[in-house]
This record gives sequence, structure tokens and C-alpha cells, in this order.
Amino acid sequence: MKLTKLLQEIRKMRFEEAYEGWHAGRLTQAEAARILGVYERSFRRYLVRHEEEGLAGLTDRRLEQASNRQAPVDEAMALTGEYRRRYTKWNVKHFHSLYKRTGGTRSYTWVKRRLQEAGLAPKSKIFSLPG
Repeated sequence: MKLTKLLQEIRKMRFEEAYEGWHAGRLTQAEAARILGVYERSFRRYLVRHEEEGLAGLTDRRLEQASNRQAPVDEAMALTGEYRRRYTKWNVKHFHSLYKRTGGTRSYTWVKRRLQEAGLAPKSKIFSLPG
């Protein structure tokens, strides 16, 4: 599980505890907000979202969005397909220089990683950790 997802789940559990305490009258909004580590206004926003959508309303919507910098899958597939068809004997450095000359816009590292993920280029053993 990624750290961001883990922290989100922890925030949900803490919110449930703070919400129950606030709803039962044992805590003020300020105390409940302090438990969550947010301002009172944020706690009130959480309350509104919780009443409208339940615990699902507390999820960080930014985590669900795909990065606008991420390359499309078909671009990566085209790159690996081209390498497989004609350039399997070439090393990544030479292939990348051809890729750039033919209009490619991605970095050397991006090309190398896509080829390594597809099992077409070997990973360096120089920086490998034992074990």
C-alpha cells in the first residue's frame, strides 16, 4: 500500500473517532480538529462532506487524478513495439538518439525504463543491491 493511501485511511479512522466524540458532545469542534491536526474550518468542511457522502467524501480526490505529465499508454506500446521489430540488437543509448531524431520527445531515462519494464533492455548490475 502506498504511503498516501495509508495516511488517508488513518485520517478516516481518526475522523470517525473525532466525529463520534463531537457528535456525543464530549468534544468541541476545536478539540476534534486538534485531534485530526486541522483547523476548525477544515473540520467543519469534513463534517459537511461526511454528511453528504459518508466516509467516501473524506478521500483526497487529488490521488484519483491521473498526472497530466504521464505519457499515454499507446506511446509506450509504440516505442516498445518499434524496438522489438527493428532494433533489438541496439543498446538503449543508440536507440534513444534515433528516437529523438525521428521526433520523439521523451527523455533517455523514460525510454530506458519503458524498455526495461518490457524486458527488452537489461538492467545494470552495477547499482544492484545484494539480496
